[in-house]
Amino acid sequence: MFHVERTEYGNKTFRLPIDLIRTLEQVAQRENVSVNQLVIQCCRYALSHLEETPGEKP
Repeated sequence: MFHVERTEYGNKTFRLPIDLIRTLEQVAQRENVSVNQLVIQCCRYALSHLEETPGEKP
């Protein structure tokens, strides 16, 4: 049976360096995705590849 899934989103403001914003905009345009979707994917990738410091928990 088909079920419609909804993704819940929240709002948070981040201050990013101008050069990073420009790069994100360029990549998003090139890949035909929104900057928001690109940032979500970048954050998920970075967090899933984060190296843990011995004795610390994420």
